[in-house]
Amino acid sequence: MAENIDPNVALLMFIPYRAMENRVVAALDEAGFGGMTVAQRRLFQRIGHKGTRLTDLAEQAQVTKQAAGFLVDQLERDGFVERAPDPADGRARLVCYSERGTKLVELATAAGTEVEQEWTEYLGERDMAQLRRLLTKLREITDPYQ
Repeated sequence: MAENIDPNVALLMFIPYRAMENRVVAALDEAGFGGMTVAQRRLFQRIGHKGTRLTDLAEQAQVTKQAAGFLVDQLERDGFVERAPDPADGRARLVCYSERGTKLVELATAAGTEVEQEWTEYLGERDMAQLRRLLTKLREITDPYQ
């Protein structure tokens, strides 16, 4: 029988992430917003509130521009996003949340907040604040797209 090996820090961060993701997806499914693929969700999460250029979405999601375009086409077909002119550059277009996409963001945020509240009750205010502070600090060296 194999010995139990302590999981590395990345796995310890991923497990709660996946638990929250599953709860959020379940809440969205229950509200009638189901069916979005993992790839679509990953791209959708990268859209800024004022919209994001397709090339930036591709870079942040670490996919080709063609793959990002395909995913945006699917999200647009399903009514979650729309394309709009970029006010900073008339030749460029932004991928923006549609009304339906904005509602999805609101529902996902509420579900995530509920999970965070449960975690805060379990860990306590001080430990949850410390966890948030440490993960925010770690983001400085791990997230080039802040």
